[in-house]
Amino acid sequence: MAQVRPGPPPLARRLVAEAIGSMLLAALVIGSGIAATQLSPGQTGLQLVENAAATAAGLFAIILMVGPVSGGHFNPVVSGVDAAFGGLPWRDAAAYVPAQVTGCVGGAVLANLMFEEPAVSISTRHRASGAHLLAEVVATAGLILLIFALTRSGRGDRAPAAVGAYIGAAYWFTSSTSFANPAISVGRMLSNTFAGIAPTSVPAFVGMQAIGGMIGYGLVRLLYPPPPTAPDHATRVLSPRNQPTTASRDVASDATTSGGRTSNSTAPGLARGISL
Repeated sequence: MAQVRPGPPPLARRLVAEAIGSMLLAALVIGSGIAATQLSPGQTGLQLVENAAATAAGLFAIILMVGPVSGGHFNPVVSGVDAAFGGLPWRDAAAYVPAQVTGCVGGAVLANLMFEEPAVSISTRHRASGAHLLAEVVATAGLILLIFALTRSGRGDRAPAAVGAYIGAAYWFTSSTSFANPAISVGRMLSNTFAGIAPTSVPAFVGMQAIGGMIGYGLVRLLYPPPPTAPDHATRVLSPRNQPTTASRDVASDATTSGGRTSNSTAPGLARGISL
């Protein structure tokens, strides 16, 4: 008799998970930046090391924390690409975006308050130079390629660590320090601290992130095409909670990347777990 697998969690529960994960992500990025400037005044290189290390480790943990519920996208680009691959219904992806943005805004306020900063302080850090915008295309394309390459090649269980490592490294190999996420870009403009970004820079960053997402999508299709007899959505990431016991690869990681689910899953969406 065929095994009946549970369906995905209700959309409302997934939206709460996305909001919580996005809030923690923004608090992590902004809070660690504030701590770095307080602990290492005047040492920009050391501050970036501290900020990048905290973000890489914290993102890994956040993906494991809520990825099994929502996929742990925390990133509108990830959700959009997942929907394009058929791993997440478009209507669900559209609902994820406001949850992610709201979460990142809340995380920025939370980080400010934890470090005795004004709850909202509009950033004055202008970042929209040509080099920074190119860096955002590269960072976002690389993130999408990584997530979906893992899930479409059966290595989704490695996504939490891989995504954290990639973002930590991208702080250094991109001049923009790798925002790669429209939601976090919006949240970071509300903190005039180390990780902030001026509101005038945000539209250009978001546009470049969207372009990077499209490039990443194209690269995934080129390098990891679906089997000839299988539809694109057959590679969607498994949610750990819905994964068969015979394939228990790390409950939380298959759900943390963004890219399609495997053919034996009913979980919604790709990465039960992302990005910055």
